Amino acid sequence: MMKRRTLITATAATLAAPMLRAQTLPAGPVRIIVGFPPGGGTDILARVLAPHLQAAWKTNVLIENRAGAAGVLAADYVAKQTPDGNTILMAHINSHAIAPALQPKLTYNAETDFAPISLVGVTPNLLICNADQPAKTVKDLVALCRAKPGHVTFGSSGPASAQHLALELFKHQAKVFALHIPYRGSGPLITDLIGGQVMYSFETMTAATPHVRGGKAVAVAQTRPKRSKAYPNVPTLDEEGFPGFDATTWYGLAGPGRMSPALVARMNEDVNKALQIPEVADRLASAGAEDAGGTPERFAEFMRSERSKYAKLVKDAGIKVDS
Repeated sequence: MMKRRTLITATAATLAAPMLRAQTLPAGPVRIIVGFPPGGGTDILARVLAPHLQAAWKTNVLIENRAGAAGVLAADYVAKQTPDGNTILMAHINSHAIAPALQPKLTYNAETDFAPISLVGVTPNLLICNADQPAKTVKDLVALCRAKPGHVTFGSSGPASAQHLALELFKHQAKVFALHIPYRGSGPLITDLIGGQVMYSFETMTAATPHVRGGKAVAVAQTRPKRSKAYPNVPTLDEEGFPGFDATTWYGLAGPGRMSPALVARMNEDVNKALQIPEVADRLASAGAEDAGGTPERFAEFMRSERSKYAKLVKDAGIKVDS
């Protein structure tokens, strides 16, 4: 009798496990909200992951672009959604580290209004220009900025974006003045850079790579202290006379705050599996994206350290955003 009861209990537990696992899935289509137009790094990585998450969750996974304020509008939108897993954010360094440092009147709390799911990748930025620019080294660019202060233009995906902050750090360390031209995302910025309407940009490696590989943009330097494996022949700004220069872009998935731990754990598990798929891993590696995956707790701690880092950096360098 005891053996029969044990067998029934074990069988019931085996049958219940898939049901409990299924209950942690979103109940309908999932929207991944991207705070930038199509064509930027955030959009590219979201679209790389989406089909694999769709297969794992057995529901449509849609990318929805809500551009504005360098990703802040999208973050604000997701923070206010029902925490049922049907709306998640491709969180970004802009919305979750830089904006809290530069914009004290944010309408969301980057710490408490989101449920971290997984880090998707950390990339350097690439200092790029189009093929027609005469200054294609850091030394020549600094000389040009000094010879023609205010004449050299740098595009970014918006005020208070990662590209904008990298520019401000460059100006601060090089002691030069250059003109910042903000756009509503990397897609339109790169179109204008290739067309010659703007001269340079500290663009995300993810967004810049297809254009550099295609010969339409030139990689002048990269912005992490160590060279990315994707660009072993492109010098770092640290090597080019800017000691300690470190300006990255990172991406990760997060839901609204108060998502159930079971739902977060299931989504994290499936994101980590997707990141291990060779096709996905190769796409991330080719764009210089590193350090992907891990637990929700790891992503939460990473974002806390980034907020602390940029708060100090903004204060020490006296960086302010007026436009």
